[in-house]
Amino acid sequence: MFQKFTSYLSALVFALALTACATPGPGEVEIRSGVIEQITVVDMQSNHTPGIGAVVGGLAGLGIGSLIGGGTGRDVAMVLGTVGGAVAGNAVQKRYEKPVQGQQIIVRTTSGVLVSVTQPTNAGLRQGQRVYIEGSGEDARVVAR
Repeated sequence: MFQKFTSYLSALVFALALTACATPGPGEVEIRSGVIEQITVVDMQSNHTPGIGAVVGGLAGLGIGSLIGGGTGRDVAMVLGTVGGAVAGNAVQKRYEKPVQGQQIIVRTTSGVLVSVTQPTNAGLRQGQRVYIEGSGEDARVVAR
């Protein structure tokens, strides 16, 4: 009975060791190879954090308003500077929130699995080209071989 238990335990440890070797760990990049089946032009959302323009503008306005006058006048200048800076910062950010042109690339890996990756436009990629898929999930990128 004890010998059977140690055999199962050894098999389990061996399986876990193989699994640990097969999956990429932190800092490692998973790379798969394949052929591009299809490329479709898509609009991607910008990578700017919403609201950050208003916050930065408001802080800048507050800082500038604090340099004006003294007493109640300074308080009013700080409030107006904060509001004005927030409005201006929000307007500047909206200019950069426009969608960015990208590509949805469908790759058939060497194992036969179809993988879809959406990334910024890469003019060097074309249908039928042999490529690598670096990474996984939202961090995956298709690059030429």
